[in-house]
Amino acid sequence: MTEVLVLVDHVDGQVRKTTSEMLTLAARLGEPSAVFIGDGVQEATPALARYGARKIYQVSDADIESYLVAPVAEVLAQLVESAQPAAVLLSSSAHGKEIAARLAIKTDSGLITDAVDVEVADAGVLATQSVFAGSYTVKSTVTHGTPIFTVKPNSATPQERPGDCQVEVVNATVSDAAKASRIAERREKRATGRPELSEAAIVVSGGRGTAGDFSPVEAFADVLGAAVGASRAAVDAGWYPHTSQVGQTGKQVSPQLYVACGISGAIQHRAGMQTSKTIIAVNKDEEAPIFELVDFGVVGDLFTVLPQATEAVQVQKG
Repeated sequence: MTEVLVLVDHVDGQVRKTTSEMLTLAARLGEPSAVFIGDGVQEATPALARYGARKIYQVSDADIESYLVAPVAEVLAQLVESAQPAAVLLSSSAHGKEIAARLAIKTDSGLITDAVDVEVADAGVLATQSVFAGSYTVKSTVTHGTPIFTVKPNSATPQERPGDCQVEVVNATVSDAAKASRIAERREKRATGRPELSEAAIVVSGGRGTAGDFSPVEAFADVLGAAVGASRAAVDAGWYPHTSQVGQTGKQVSPQLYVACGISGAIQHRAGMQTSKTIIAVNKDEEAPIFELVDFGVVGDLFTVLPQATEAVQVQKG
């Protein structure tokens, strides 16, 4: 079977859920091969093998880890040239999209971003995307070069395919041009105890209706084991960090459950969460646009509704 390259999304060898999702999708196209850049491949190998990786290309080099995305794109371009894969899959994060764009240019290939599914068709590898704020679903294919896809988190249910996995050390070369931007400092992200926003199965978001007080939103999120998001209005007002913004200019999420609290539902916000499997809204304005797309809606003050909901969940959990 033809190889399908998957760039591993990991933190010090701890493989993120996005990688297991991409390996599951890659198995539909061919034989998944993981590209692991950095240290910690020994810790990552069991997880990668469990979800179908039959080969791991290990690349560990200070010239790659000390710079921004350009060296990673060069390494992937060299692997594409040698392996001639059926496709290349990367996570649809800001980091992954920039690598994918550079790789597409270097390999003279087509690129499709924010794919939610991939499949083999007569025309080649077919990708499914949700576009125009989730209003349309389109299917696209790459017609030139090696198909390159960035995959939206929570697009696929990871499926285990345990098997033997071979690690192959890759000695890649990095040009001086790729070393134009060096990483000067790294800081560990402050732990919140909550899941990563773009990967979370449940997201509870607050908007202008919080008036800057996110405590009921956070309490409800914590009892559900959810991530906390925020609308652009809340972020612009300085009520919550920009890294938590959900929307067209923020993060796009597709959780199993999305709870919008005090959010009107402007198109900018809807573009970032409309593909969620189940949507619940809490808003005291019964005319709020958010109620047009929800599965369940509660007309009421979030400061009254959320504490009651939090208490009810705690009772159910015992």
